[in-house]
Amino acid sequence: MKASEIKELTEAELQQKLHDAEQELFNLRLQQSSGQLEKPSRIRALRRDIARIHTVARQQALAKRTA
Repeated sequence: MKASEIKELTEAELQQKLHDAEQELFNLRLQQSSGQLEKPSRIRALRRDIARIHTVARQQALAKRTA
């Protein structure tokens, strides 16, 4: 997911995306521990998406507080 796409989301949508991404990351880690993970690079990409979502959420919160 690109940062520009994330910036367009509302606060509720960000929270939903974050929840979904964290759940998917959990499932991928379970697959990795059991040796069934097919795309290990997906874990890294997902961790970066979660970081992007956190960053945009923080930026929106700061913008709301200063406005």
